[in-house]
Amino acid sequence: MDWFILGGYLLACTLFLCGATLLRVRGHRDRQPFPEQLRLLRGPGESLRRKLQTHRQAELVDILGAFLLPVLAGTALFHVTTRLDGPVQLVALLTTACALLAGLGFLTRRLLARIAHARNLYLGHFGERVVAEALDPLKARGFLVFHDVPAEDDAGPFNIDHVLVGPAGVFAIETKTRRQSSRRSGFMLHEIIHDGHVLAFPWGEDRHGLDQAQRQARWLETRLTLLVGRPVPVQPILTLPGWTIVRRGAGPVRVLAPAEIAAAVTPPADAPATLTPDSLARIAAELDARCRDVDY
Repeated sequence: MDWFILGGYLLACTLFLCGATLLRVRGHRDRQPFPEQLRLLRGPGESLRRKLQTHRQAELVDILGAFLLPVLAGTALFHVTTRLDGPVQLVALLTTACALLAGLGFLTRRLLARIAHARNLYLGHFGERVVAEALDPLKARGFLVFHDVPAEDDAGPFNIDHVLVGPAGVFAIETKTRRQSSRRSGFMLHEIIHDGHVLAFPWGEDRHGLDQAQRQARWLETRLTLLVGRPVPVQPILTLPGWTIVRRGAGPVRVLAPAEIAAAVTPPADAPATLTPDSLARIAAELDARCRDVDY
């Protein structure tokens, strides 16, 4: 009888989850006030937002598993205590208990890892929103701002966090949001030193983001040059929200705090335009088409 109870319980849970999922999907699509073909531009951190959404769903699956596992183990223990006796019962009890502890340990460890990863995703998403707010005033100066631009190369798909397009040129901005950690002697906790080649963080040196920013800018430059039919230089920028940048050398990638970007990309009033209105229109149309994929 206990196996019938367990089977009925699991069937009821499965039917409930399937029904709730179907209702959610139908409710997501039914009676929407927008036409089916409507697509919005990507906002800052759109890729990370989608990853976070998927991650939350996976967390719910792990939580459900952690909820069902004790029920399964309890049913198995009830079966053992009522159907077996002697040494066989003891072995079965120990085996069931070990399986329960191992299963709960595995699910707990995976859930904690998912939560930590979700925190990192949210940190990156928040950092991209910080940069987006710093770029927003540039729209009044004639710049077009695109966020989370989808791209692809031989290594696979990727995205460019922010692209600025204006008469002064095109800028590809990579955002890296990093937590503070322990610091070495002689280093300020909130400062990053850029010598043109590496980034010196309070805890050590690396090139985190520099190569990526340059590679993505070169990809965009090649793409836009083919589109326009004339060279379109794309300047790479690496920005690190929350940090003060100390520059002690120049390199192929400019390293800036978000608040420094607007001044860095705005040319003098008497500087000639580097892009013609026709080139600007073509570039804007290409980036708009790539970024307009957010549906209801």
